[in-house]
Amino acid sequence: MFKNPIAAIFCFLTVMIGSAQNEAEFFAQADTFFSTYVEDGRVDYKSIVKDPSSINGLLDIAAKINVSMDNSADYQAFWINGYNLLVIKSIVDNYPIKSPMDKVGFFDLKKHAIGGEKITLNDIEHKMLRGVFPKEPRFHFVLVCAGLGCPPIINKAYLPNTLEIQLEKQTTLALNNPEFIQVDKNKVKISQIFEWYTNDFTKDGKSLVDFINEYRTGKLPKKAKVSYYPYNWALNENK
Repeated sequence: MFKNPIAAIFCFLTVMIGSAQNEAEFFAQADTFFSTYVEDGRVDYKSIVKDPSSINGLLDIAAKINVSMDNSADYQAFWINGYNLLVIKSIVDNYPIKSPMDKVGFFDLKKHAIGGEKITLNDIEHKMLRGVFPKEPRFHFVLVCAGLGCPPIINKAYLPNTLEIQLEKQTTLALNNPEFIQVDKNKVKISQIFEWYTNDFTKDGKSLVDFINEYRTGKLPKKAKVSYYPYNWALNENK
């Protein structure tokens, strides 16, 4: 225990400044990483396998960061990037692999050191993000599970100061993508993401069609017959 209050304050400020610097470095390096290894929604896993130093160094930084929920944009951006990076790292660690589903425990058993925690990918999605922000359905359009059935991964990091714009943009792109939302007159086939997480999209009495139409330029019929097409778990690899 510090007997000198000035020393205690100095130590606290040093820790806070160090943490802020780590966060800034994490976001900057994550942005460089995604721009280097992601193109058109596909990941260049082969190149990362040949030289994993960049992702290893990036995740070393992420392991030491303790991000606070006091700043929701910082918190969400950190965990979204962390999830996407750990998915890529997990593919790289098991490469060659055709799908994340080929590795038992990929999402729910393997624990990763990140944010001062030892947690699974499912923990990040369901506890750190959905559990803390239950009214935020747009997470489903930015968390990328390495399968082609996911909305595509982008070639930049999610940053605190642009997060709201990025969440809106990726949700809008997904819900206007004719492959993601497949319309045939009054029949609509949608991703199983909407089936698995129906409650996330139907808050306040909204239907799935209501939610989708919030972001679509070509609105779906109110009485559209909705069904789900099979999720594509094939690897989102840049070949």
